[in-house]
Amino acid sequence: MNILITICARAGSKGIPGKNTKLLNGKPLIAYSLETAKKFAKLYNAHLAISTDDDTVKKICTSFGINTTYTRPEILATDSAGKVDTIFDLLLHEEKNGKLKFDYILDLDVTSPLRNLHDLTEAFNMILTDTEALNIFSVSKAIKNPYFNMVEKKESGYYHLVKLGNFLTRQSATPVYEMNASFYFYKRSFFEQVQKSVVNNRSLIYLVPHTCFDLDHPIDFEFMEFMLVNNKLDFTL
Repeated sequence: MNILITICARAGSKGIPGKNTKLLNGKPLIAYSLETAKKFAKLYNAHLAISTDDDTVKKICTSFGINTTYTRPEILATDSAGKVDTIFDLLLHEEKNGKLKFDYILDLDVTSPLRNLHDLTEAFNMILTDTEALNIFSVSKAIKNPYFNMVEKKESGYYHLVKLGNFLTRQSATPVYEMNASFYFYKRSFFEQVQKSVVNNRSLIYLVPHTCFDLDHPIDFEFMEFMLVNNKLDFTL
């Protein structure tokens, strides 16, 4: 079984400038994903590859013993470039260079580092045992529920619940989950599908049993740093 681990870290973040290499509790943000990736790679004899156009990212990866021959093309380094296309391009590069075909691809998102080896092995076992599934991704319990307290504007100009349901309390509403962007496992066959959406009719979810969120805004970064510095995490990285 051949497994490819991908870490995509382009330059030019607008929400948090330089976030991939920004220090978080004393080490670059990308280092958290590299450390977890190396643990998983050792356990499953997986290959680790980096997709970046950032020389600083490449230097950090080199310090972890990870050298890449791949530079992300400009067309895949824009704000509008899709993540699936980015992973697929790196996958094809690594398959061509290694003269092999990977069976599974694990993508770790740099901006959502609150995961550990246990999370990855549990999720991987789930997709290994489901012959029909194409992928599995990490989620958390949603804070808001579209059946109870999320509204959208309708054609009438008035606002209604996003999803119809007869629920009087949030606890009784149909459970929903939010993607926390931490990790994604794909079967190789996923990339042979026409659609480019991560969420499809053969997706599984892994409900992360601890704190997990991604960094979209500067305040997110400050909050995560506070948790790390003050040992406030409810799990071990």
